Amino acid sequence: MNARHWAWPCLLGLIVAAACERATPPADAASPGAATTVPPAGYVAGEEAWRKQQDADLRDPKGSWLTVVGLHWITPQTRTVGSAEGQDLRLALGPARFGIVNQDGAQLHFTPAPAVEVTVDGKPVVGRIALQDDKSGAPTRLSYDGGKGTLWVIERSGRYGLRERHADAPALKAVVPQVYWPIDPSWRVEATLEPHPPGTTIEIVNVLGDRNQVPNPGALVFTRDGKTFRMEVTGETLSELSGVFADRTNGRESYGAGRFIDPQGPDAKGRYVLDFNRAYNPPCAFTAFATCPLPPPENRLDLAVTAGEKTYPGSPH
Repeated sequence: MNARHWAWPCLLGLIVAAACERATPPADAASPGAATTVPPAGYVAGEEAWRKQQDADLRDPKGSWLTVVGLHWITPQTRTVGSAEGQDLRLALGPARFGIVNQDGAQLHFTPAPAVEVTVDGKPVVGRIALQDDKSGAPTRLSYDGGKGTLWVIERSGRYGLRERHADAPALKAVVPQVYWPIDPSWRVEATLEPHPPGTTIEIVNVLGDRNQVPNPGALVFTRDGKTFRMEVTGETLSELSGVFADRTNGRESYGAGRFIDPQGPDAKGRYVLDFNRAYNPPCAFTAFATCPLPPPENRLDLAVTAGEKTYPGSPH
């Protein structure tokens, strides 16, 4: 859920939203010194549309993190895969005997069990095939149960695991709406990038304890309530930055391990916008089988960010 796309609502929605914005006191009046950007026309309508898309993504049986029901670590000794008792890798859902996985160094292979229908890209798997992991850019996705189930290999610090997704996941059947703070234009703040030397990286630790060096082109600097804050951002290009941050609401009203935000920009003058109304939960807020990055120490903000997504009420944690 890191890449976010949203659709703009109809004209009536924009008219209603504009009226609401005119009735809203100026951001400076509500929170002195907080807002550093003027919200664009239709801002509230845009935020509401973003939230609707978040909800739609959460309910999508083909992509929701609520459908991730397992993460099974592979070893050179691993062979059998299936939902039956006694399998080396026991699936949460799916065929009792799904097939065999072999690991030969960094290369993995899969052979389906007799009478089990498995497809890759819509084509039946016949015999032994090589598996590409998620770091290859095009992981091999094994589809079964009529397309409701999917298995693919992830690589984390030299370890390989089978991530399991199924449309019949109990968490998807029990999905509940996400919870948000009220939309507050004062949390749409202007930020400037303080660039780092080319090639700079930052250490990001994930929930497994793995440490990874990630491209770190700079830090976004912004003000809130008269104080200056910095957020280290990651990304390969200056137009596709991302941030993971912690704040004083974590573990209380927001998810305990922090949240994500996607900076907007840069504009013609090199400025960015951090819209905390669109701060969103990491995959780990929805499933115990994700490997989310944690906020680096530099991004532990001494600030209560009362904007964006709150803790998901159905969180497994």
